[in-house]
Amino acid sequence: MKWKKLLGSAVLVVVVVAGGLLAYGHFAPRGADPVPPVAGVPADLNGAMSHGEYLAKAADCVACHTARDGGKPYAGGRAFALPFGTIYATNLTPDKETGIGNWSDDAFVAAVREGVGSHGRLYPAMPYTSYVQMSRQDVLDIKKYLMTLEPVKQATPANTLSFPFNQRWGMAFWNAVFLDAKRYQPDAAKSEEWNRGAYLAGALGHCGECHTPRNIGFATKSHDYLAGAEIEGWKAYNTTSDDAYGLGDWTDAQLTGYLSRGHAPGRSSAAGPMAEVVEHSLQYLTQSDIHALVTYLRSVSPRTSEGSGEVNLDPATLKGATAVLPANAAMAADNRGKLLFEGDCAGCHQWDGAGRQTQYASLKGSHAVNDPEGNALVQVILNGTQLKVGGATQFMPGFGAIYSDKDIAAISNYVLSHFGDQQGKVTAEQVKKARQQP
Repeated sequence: MKWKKLLGSAVLVVVVVAGGLLAYGHFAPRGADPVPPVAGVPADLNGAMSHGEYLAKAADCVACHTARDGGKPYAGGRAFALPFGTIYATNLTPDKETGIGNWSDDAFVAAVREGVGSHGRLYPAMPYTSYVQMSRQDVLDIKKYLMTLEPVKQATPANTLSFPFNQRWGMAFWNAVFLDAKRYQPDAAKSEEWNRGAYLAGALGHCGECHTPRNIGFATKSHDYLAGAEIEGWKAYNTTSDDAYGLGDWTDAQLTGYLSRGHAPGRSSAAGPMAEVVEHSLQYLTQSDIHALVTYLRSVSPRTSEGSGEVNLDPATLKGATAVLPANAAMAADNRGKLLFEGDCAGCHQWDGAGRQTQYASLKGSHAVNDPEGNALVQVILNGTQLKVGGATQFMPGFGAIYSDKDIAAISNYVLSHFGDQQGKVTAEQVKKARQQP
């Protein structure tokens, strides 16, 4: 109820402010439509993939427009739970009744860049707030690719939003206040590689939509760009150049490995929503585009992360630990967590956090084991994670069916204390709420 009251107040503020903007003729501003030289596809793209398919992967369209648990690619139906209801991704296949088969080029461009769909205004869970920067040609190339897909007749489930959030027309006011309707403009003071990275991260990859915290009106906070946020019960971690909380002290090799393969040696492995981004999008980017992203991320102003712990690469709790033995048998405040880790986790992750059988099992230096709130850690233990990259599948099973909420809280706090030297804050109530995530 508190969320609904706050959001209701936010809507009222947005309507009042937007009304003033309308009176002065500032409604729905549209930027010019230049074609920046960094748009399109990279020179090192091979002929095995069309321009449209490459751009669709760079924009990660399939991840959101495919229902979980066996949904057909691009056929829509994926649910997105919000504090005020649930919305569903639409069908992007060329089916003429339930997809985009009858859409004109202008209609498709309007949906992607302006948030205006066949049923009215779109909600910004569809990241038109980032796609607005794309060139028209890039959008049309994506449409051209989508029209080559097999049509899937699958109607999109109706959204279940409470009033007033179910009134699509209200998004016109939201856009008037929060949407920066400008196409990407290259920064002449920066290199072409940097500008390509900015276009990939912003216009196409829409990184800020997940990694930037949001204000009371659910718009991203520009002054906290890429400082980290919670999404779908997971933590989208800080990707600014901050040394302690972000990527500032990652090497180029670590950044490249994480972006292209979902693993940064000595640091983190992608899981949950980020694993989906790597699997469906980033692993297909060319070497030049990955390098451009690295160059751009290196330049993002450092920001600290609210609630997240500093990443400790050399925690005192691991000094003396080996692959088969922890450093201190009495280190756990709650021995239950240690016993669970010993029985079900140490065989793969090892007591020193190096990981066995696959480098993706390493824990030392990861964001997840250094975050006292333990959001990502709880999700991984509860539901497991999977990443298909480079033709191989990295898989960790979930333990939600065999562990109680109390047990998952205990093992999470033990992992945080042992591998990150952090005082974990995970509770059984937090785990219970995580189980309820769709």
